[in-house]
Amino acid sequence: MKNLEKIIGNKPSIESKNNIVSPSLDAAANLRDFFIDSLKDIYWAENALVGALPKMAANATSSSLANAILEHLEVTKNQVSRLEKVFDLVGEKAEEKKCEAMAGLLKEGDGILEETEPGAVRDAGIIAASQKIEHYEITSYGTLSAFAKTLGENDAAKLLTQTLAEEKEADCLLNDVALNLINIVAAE
Repeated sequence: MKNLEKIIGNKPSIESKNNIVSPSLDAAANLRDFFIDSLKDIYWAENALVGALPKMAANATSSSLANAILEHLEVTKNQVSRLEKVFDLVGEKAEEKKCEAMAGLLKEGDGILEETEPGAVRDAGIIAASQKIEHYEITSYGTLSAFAKTLGENDAAKLLTQTLAEEKEADCLLNDVALNLINIVAAE
């Protein structure tokens, strides 16, 4: 506790009225509230991704990339179901809250499709957009797992950690496809 007091007590004095953000009326009051709110956020994100992945696969010209995306679509559908189990385990109804980060990443992905001709360069763009999404998900699931452990929600933490591992695996697969095929062809 002394270390925490040290950290909190050493706050730099850069406060000004312009930098202080007032919380909204429904702001999280404790870690559990923030955890549940974050679950709702990633639940929206995963459901949005289920809708976006078929479009990404359809626009990929590499069969390796299209297959990787479609395989991850099935994994993502399972992740949605797993999140519903997490909500159940923590005694909450599975609800979505729009994830502005995922909405932005998906919009950026659409922009990449519009800004590239079909072929290896577009495929490289699809991989770039997909890896940004994977990195967001890796961060989200890592944080959610840590929150669950802190809150004593060990069964939920196990499920969230399982999804975290899947997201890391998807990122590695995309990296392999990029480095061993797509980027080489796109550079020619």
